[in-house]
Amino acid sequence: MNPSQPLTIEIVSDVVCPWCFIGLRRLDLALEAVRRRHPDIRCIKRWCPFFLNPSVSPEGEPYLPHLVKKFGGPERVQAAFQHVRDAGAAYGLDYRFEDIKVLVNTFQAHRLIHWAQQSGDAQILVERLLIGQFQRGENLGDEAVLAKIAVECSYRETAIVEYLNSDEDNQLVQEQERESRAWGVTAVPTFIVGRKLMLAGAEDPMLFAEAIERVLVMGS
Repeated sequence: MNPSQPLTIEIVSDVVCPWCFIGLRRLDLALEAVRRRHPDIRCIKRWCPFFLNPSVSPEGEPYLPHLVKKFGGPERVQAAFQHVRDAGAAYGLDYRFEDIKVLVNTFQAHRLIHWAQQSGDAQILVERLLIGQFQRGENLGDEAVLAKIAVECSYRETAIVEYLNSDEDNQLVQEQERESRAWGVTAVPTFIVGRKLMLAGAEDPMLFAEAIERVLVMGS
């Protein structure tokens, strides 16, 4: 692959998916390994929306009862929580599911990510949203919470509030989510490397690195 051409990795995710946080950590480790072998490689991450809870109202609904119904009982929910905690601990991620009170519709969060990407890399914002969801129990369906988080990430409050209070990019973000599904994405996280290879799930960093290497060879 021509080193002057950046490699784009499209990350299809939702900020209420715990595995998306783990997947991002594993991807970053994979990229570190690839850069050791290809120091000139440039990589662009692009976040693509996926709505896990599209039918949930803007006000949200109680978190734990929804999961109990979805998983078939509280024991299964707690087992799923522990599985994620165990996986995340290897990457320094402390999941506090007990602090999450509201299951939210993430449409506005995806609009905010889209807005941030127009001016550069949105990873700091995405990570802060994931921290808010899984470590601080913040309601990511609340526009005031989203604005506060964005301000913490050095975005201008007046611009954020004006954007979130408008309907700008509503249709575009909906179309982007439909495009994600049209690619064949049915679960998150899913990673599309250079539009040549799709990886579903939070893969092991070494498998990620091998996949990225294959795409680099394809483009050479």
